[in-house]
Amino acid sequence: MSDVTIATPLTGLVGVRHPVVQTGMGWVAGPRLVSATANAGALGILASATMTVEQLRAAIREVRSRTDAPFGVNLRADAGDAAERVGIIIDEGVRVASFALAPSRELIARLKDAGVVVIPSVGARRHAEKVAAWGADAVIVQGGEGGGHTGSVATTVLLPQVVDAVDIPVVAAGGFHDGRGLVAALAHGAAGIAMGTRFLLTSDSTVPDAVKARYLAATVKDVTVTTKVDGLPHRMLRTELVDALERSGRATSLLRAVRHATAFRRESGMSWAQMVRDGVAMKHGKDLTWSQILLAANTPMLLKASMVEGRTDLGVMASGQVAGLIDDLPSCAELVDRVMAEAQATIRALPATG
Repeated sequence: MSDVTIATPLTGLVGVRHPVVQTGMGWVAGPRLVSATANAGALGILASATMTVEQLRAAIREVRSRTDAPFGVNLRADAGDAAERVGIIIDEGVRVASFALAPSRELIARLKDAGVVVIPSVGARRHAEKVAAWGADAVIVQGGEGGGHTGSVATTVLLPQVVDAVDIPVVAAGGFHDGRGLVAALAHGAAGIAMGTRFLLTSDSTVPDAVKARYLAATVKDVTVTTKVDGLPHRMLRTELVDALERSGRATSLLRAVRHATAFRRESGMSWAQMVRDGVAMKHGKDLTWSQILLAANTPMLLKASMVEGRTDLGVMASGQVAGLIDDLPSCAELVDRVMAEAQATIRALPATG
């Protein structure tokens, strides 16, 4: 474990050695990756949206069996069973709850009353202001370079906006993979960085080797943003499936959506009514087609095909633009040590002032 430490409001808030967060990526951020990140001194976040409530409890206990360090769980605030999942987090003594969408004031209060640190992810200044006013302890701010659902504002523009707007620690996400990025984020006023793609591409990640190879082979230009998966801007690797989705007509898209939705219903145990409800909840005021609503509810199946089953031809691969800069698969410990050493070297190389 690295001897280089940089204390920030984030490290003090959640009790980790290093101001580095591994994001809660569906099908990727499981117990092995999260515990390896935690043991490396960073904050690992378990992805729960692709788990049943029983699987979530078991996964939390597995992480606990692998590490004594703090870790977090990522939740979908708009899920029908969000309250039940919050109850599990509280019962199991999880240190951090993170959210892909803004949680309600009531959920934040319930978690904070139980001593859980609440860190929502946001993509706009107004969202950061809202959750800060509701009592969130910190926010993760993802710029447009980040993987998965993303916005159009670059991290270098969005981050200082949010830092200036709220009085809670801000963690920068979108475009980070090394120690230079950490120093840059700290210079903007952030309390740390969050990385998804970089942790996905580690030896501790359970993503199949063939999928990791696809990421490592990608250039910056091979990472694209499409709305054809679920109607929302989604940053991922450009693949044959993504090209096919973008060419598909409405009838073909609906047929594909129903097929994937049927598979997801079997996997999750959800009813059709629950799936449609969750899909509609993800609209965010968008005018989505029925195929897009179904895809919004079962996008996890498209991710599972690649991230679990290794089917790069049948699945989508969410990716930050930094995939084009990554060419190795270190362990989480090696990665965090490298980031901290690079950060220290970068700070030392800065011109002296005064």
